[in-house]
Amino acid sequence: MRDGTTPLDGCAVDAVDVHAFEVPTDGPGGKEQDGTLEWDSTTLVLVRVHAGGRTGLGYTYGDTSVASFVHSELTPVIEGGPVSSPAALWHRMVARIRNAGRPGVGSMAVSAVDVALWDLKARLLDLPLVHLLPACHDRVPVYGSGGFTNYPLDRLTDQLTGWVAQGIPRVKLKTSRRPERDADRLTAVREAIGDEPELLTDANGALGRKEALYWARRFHDEWDVRWFEEPVPSADREGLRMLRDRGPERLEIAAGEYAFTARDFADLVDGPAVDCLQADVTRCGGITGVLEVAGLSAARHLDLSAHCAPALSAHAFCAVRRLRHLEYFHDHVRVEHLLFDGTLSPAGGALRPDTDRPGLGLDVKWADAEPYRVHGTRPS
Repeated sequence: MRDGTTPLDGCAVDAVDVHAFEVPTDGPGGKEQDGTLEWDSTTLVLVRVHAGGRTGLGYTYGDTSVASFVHSELTPVIEGGPVSSPAALWHRMVARIRNAGRPGVGSMAVSAVDVALWDLKARLLDLPLVHLLPACHDRVPVYGSGGFTNYPLDRLTDQLTGWVAQGIPRVKLKTSRRPERDADRLTAVREAIGDEPELLTDANGALGRKEALYWARRFHDEWDVRWFEEPVPSADREGLRMLRDRGPERLEIAAGEYAFTARDFADLVDGPAVDCLQADVTRCGGITGVLEVAGLSAARHLDLSAHCAPALSAHAFCAVRRLRHLEYFHDHVRVEHLLFDGTLSPAGGALRPDTDRPGLGLDVKWADAEPYRVHGTRPS
């Protein structure tokens, strides 16, 4: 502005509203499965933060209890707070939830609010969010992700070959729910996609240590798998470290999607227990949290991969120096395209933030979202 002021000067958060939408899955019989879980819906908890006549939005994927947590614990500490400093409000929120519990629901709630605060600041400045962050990249490579364990072979191969046909050079399938079936599944996928695309696997912590080591060797030797995600539960740091040290040299062990705090990530990289670290912007403390994890990954010379939430991660992970890629996850892609205008589609195997739109570039499609509402009321 000509008088030296900015739209942020004296601007404070004046309102917060929270919504949740539960979207049924489109898997066989309405269900999807991975190595350890079966589900029939995905719930998105949406937070909107208002100031200066503008609105920022953020979200997480979790139970509707996250929405209640935002109302009861976080709204009181950010209302009246300065929109110029999302990180300062992040510290207020983290301090507030000390006794309520930061990991899990608490961190997911903080993540959604933090993203909304960053989006609000960018919109007030009329900047795309990626230009407000210390961006090292202008795009984020993606890998197609789905391949649920209850898919019949034809749907499994159709889904993964569909991503390859879109120019995505890497794809992932879920494994290890019924290990005896994985050989047929992997053979069908490798034959369908050909030799060139990278093939990634995710056991979601379904295996024991020795069983995981056995499958790590088979995955690599028989199907040229180069990525084995959560072969054992992510809390089993010793098991992850054993697999990293004793598994095939070209097969990377990955984990981190269930890390909520800086300590969680430090436990994974000290040792280290993984070859590639993962972080989820909707769980690890939002964009402020991603920036912290990015510094940790760089200091430990480990790449960082974004877990899901592509519409948010495409902006946030441009600020990650040791960026590997982003999980372009079937469920989240469906939900985001259903609920928002301004979502991104891959081009050349990557997502590029839209720099022609302020903030995240997203607008809620309220009419389309309303049939799925499970919390809150539609804005007038």
